[in-house]
Amino acid sequence: MIKKYYLILSLILVFFLNQCSGYKPIFKTENLDFKINSYSMEGEKLISKSIYSKLNLLSKSSKNKKNPRKIDLLISSSKSKTPLSKDGTGKILSYRITINIQISMNDNLTNKNLINKNFTNSLTYKIQKRYSDTIKAEKQTVNNLIEKIYENMVITLTQNIF
Repeated sequence: MIKKYYLILSLILVFFLNQCSGYKPIFKTENLDFKINSYSMEGEKLISKSIYSKLNLLSKSSKNKKNPRKIDLLISSSKSKTPLSKDGTGKILSYRITINIQISMNDNLTNKNLINKNFTNSLTYKIQKRYSDTIKAEKQTVNNLIEKIYENMVITLTQNIF
């Protein structure tokens, strides 16, 4: 009886797994066919460089395309760190980091503005007992924010331009 139960359960599982075999993502980065012709950065240089390097890697992944769209890129970024909560003695317990990135993409040939959008995201982190752990938490929070904003940029790129 137990063997029949496992056989039926495994057949149902195989059936459901087979139904997912034709999955295709909606927003594919393979369709993005562009090359960064020139770029400039303003504001927080480390954040802007991180976003640029991610976009540059994305543009290099479409190298096999024959006629990529050449774009001019302007990245302006800012970061603010504000105390979120304090204890009774006034000691700060947690911070909120907000990153704001303004991205502007222009087509090099037609000089048409493809994207001019502002991306803002924020996260909080708690103060740790050791200062070095607090710095690590802050860096990790900034990296997580950059990754979230980059994902939103790719979605905007696939929806609006390409």
